[in-house]
Amino acid sequence: MIDVHGVLVLSMGYYLLVLAMITGVTLAFLYRMLTRLRRARWIEDTPTSRIRSAAQGLVELQGLLDAVGHTPLISPLAEIDCLWYRFRVEEYRRSGKYSRWHVVEQGVSERPFMLRDKTGTCWIAPEGAEVYPSQVRRWEGHRRWPAGHALRTGILAGLIGKRYRYTEEWLEENQLLYALGWFQSHGGGRDVSDQQAVARQVIGQWKADYADLLARFDSNQDGKLDMDEWDKVRHAADQEAGRQVSAQASAPAVHGLGKAPHRGLPFILSSHHQDGLSSKLRRQSGWSLFGLIVAGVVTGWLWLALAG
Repeated sequence: MIDVHGVLVLSMGYYLLVLAMITGVTLAFLYRMLTRLRRARWIEDTPTSRIRSAAQGLVELQGLLDAVGHTPLISPLAEIDCLWYRFRVEEYRRSGKYSRWHVVEQGVSERPFMLRDKTGTCWIAPEGAEVYPSQVRRWEGHRRWPAGHALRTGILAGLIGKRYRYTEEWLEENQLLYALGWFQSHGGGRDVSDQQAVARQVIGQWKADYADLLARFDSNQDGKLDMDEWDKVRHAADQEAGRQVSAQASAPAVHGLGKAPHRGLPFILSSHHQDGLSSKLRRQSGWSLFGLIVAGVVTGWLWLALAG
């Protein structure tokens, strides 16, 4: 005996699931379209600044990548010397009539690197950035890890004939870099503290080791500090505070670019030319608009069918 009511409930549940999935896809296309278009406009409308004279906050910089004498990173797949990398390993899986590439390994480096232009240098902290490198390599193989990693994890995979696809992107030294992000500077007289406040902090630190404080300033050896001795403590603390403030004022300026503390502001790094990157983002926005229209039509048709 066929339970018609159960079949109808099952069909309706499946129908609603498909509707929910299509609606989600529609919203995803809408989000991608708006974010890509907004980033293209940020790139087109933000003037390029020089590092030495850049204002604090959201800025656009262009310059050359510099390792600053540090040992370069080694990319994990192709073992390329670089300053930043991103990689992905996919495994080809087949299930019945269906087959797909499934991500089994992926990662991105987060070590800071230097950007320099004719006026100065700026540290780039790439964590959280949208990176568009021009250096990209894709290839296939029969080991989970290619090249020197084979002995560690790839021999068995090669014997049983698994198929893997590798993608690796990187930024390298002396490469031109476009950067749009949150710019902050320290030193160069920007971080000079109030001398009286520093003196109070110094006294607080000295009080934490009261035995040492007595050894230094208890001139009559009575085990406590009288008014005259406290005046000597305050005078010495003021002198120490003056030295610290002077050191802060003479410290060289250190500039850094990273992710903005406020949501919604872009953080973009790219070795593509600025105009090419803007065009690429606009194309992505256009394709997302096309997908949005198609998904929207399907979603509308499903809702109409459900209402009918």
